[in-house]
Amino acid sequence: MSSSPSPAPIGFGIVGPGLIADFHARAIAAIPGCAVKGVCGRSAASTKAFAEKHGVAFTTDRVEDLVARDDIQVVCVTTPSGAHLEPALTAIRAGRHVVIEKPIEVTLERMDSLLAASRSAGVHLLPIFQARYGDGARTVKRALEAGRFGRLVLASAYVKWVRAAAYYHQSWHGTLALDGGGALINQAIHAIDLLQWFAGLPTDVFAWTTRRVHTGIEAEDTAAATLRFGSGALGVIEATTAAHPGWSRRLELCGENGSVVLEDDRITRWDFREAAPEDDAIRQGASARGRLKKQTGGHGQFGDCQLAIAPLPRGSGIVFHDRITGGVVPRQYIPSVEAGVREACQKGPLGFPVVDIAVSLTDGSYHSV
Repeated sequence: MSSSPSPAPIGFGIVGPGLIADFHARAIAAIPGCAVKGVCGRSAASTKAFAEKHGVAFTTDRVEDLVARDDIQVVCVTTPSGAHLEPALTAIRAGRHVVIEKPIEVTLERMDSLLAASRSAGVHLLPIFQARYGDGARTVKRALEAGRFGRLVLASAYVKWVRAAAYYHQSWHGTLALDGGGALINQAIHAIDLLQWFAGLPTDVFAWTTRRVHTGIEAEDTAAATLRFGSGALGVIEATTAAHPGWSRRLELCGENGSVVLEDDRITRWDFREAAPEDDAIRQGASARGRLKKQTGGHGQFGDCQLAIAPLPRGSGIVFHDRITGGVVPRQYIPSVEAGVREACQKGPLGFPVVDIAVSLTDGSYHSV
């Protein structure tokens, strides 16, 4: 009796063979049935070196050539944030699904162009938020869904990192045109994503931003915000790229019946009024360690990208299809808290609703959704 043939692999193309692209290539290679089939870059030397490192046969400096290949169904866009639009539109118009690095783009107008194009072409646009795939984050999410916290009281995120002056020198980092902002939209974005995933979108934001150390950049190197969530819980966001020596990303969730601290993807506090059978193992780190290195990066999300391409309705716009949330992310998610913080800072010390407005990441303007 003959066995059925193995399915053809899903072919990925990568645009922008830089540091982040290396993570994408390794994550794709770790997923059975997925392979990188081509890479596109402006520098022939760096593109060739990337291709040789990852065993990719096809290289080009033209996105059009990459997306014309029949063996490529998905294109990863890993260019600087403000240069996502053009290659992504080229891929979408060629009928290719697009995996796009965070943030999707740096203004709502450019984001909306991608959304409209993906809907028109009937393809998926998948943003990278791999922090949701860590064992620790998923353990916290399950506890929230099980109601173990009771009424959430406080939900906060802290990203106190350090970047050397060389990181910003003669670079697109910290520019509004290509980075879209500073410590919030670049470094703190995954903490903010987790905070929203855990506690929901805030309804009010009050914030300050400043340049404390990296005074030559256009965007902020330090930000502090206070939040009020729809549930009534309060919280804060603190983010900086100017604090030596740099600490782990930290999220704190405190409720009437329990509180948790998540550092990077490691649960460091797990305290609940009523015990559950899994609590001791979680406190000992059994859930957050072990498979952490394999799942916390792009591996988990690319695996679900593979699942998302076939079963989800075509043309559904931005898609998360992870094993915890699934489904389509509403447009209101796009501006997110980091946009609200920028708006709050540019408009002055005031609170305002962010759930029902779309906020420009560059000029602070807003309009109704």
